[in-house]
Amino acid sequence: MKPGIHPPYGPVVYRDSSTGDQFLTRSTETSRETVEWSDGNTYPLVRVDMTSASHPFWTGNSRVLDAAGQVEKFRRRFGERRRG
Repeated sequence: MKPGIHPPYGPVVYRDSSTGDQFLTRSTETSRETVEWSDGNTYPLVRVDMTSASHPFWTGNSRVLDAAGQVEKFRRRFGERRRG
């Protein structure tokens, strides 16, 4: 690898915004926020919207979309268009 062209790669803590779960990993991503980890060190904190702790596929809490209900809602709102 060429020196000086790659961003620094180091430890970062990711926090799931919806569950509050955190995990320590390595990344090139940085943040102005920091958090003290259980080992006593301070690491950059990156907040994310979803991780495996909150994703419906991994948690088993998947939602079933009511497609028929959505069609009826659309028809009530905009009416049916007649073909002629």
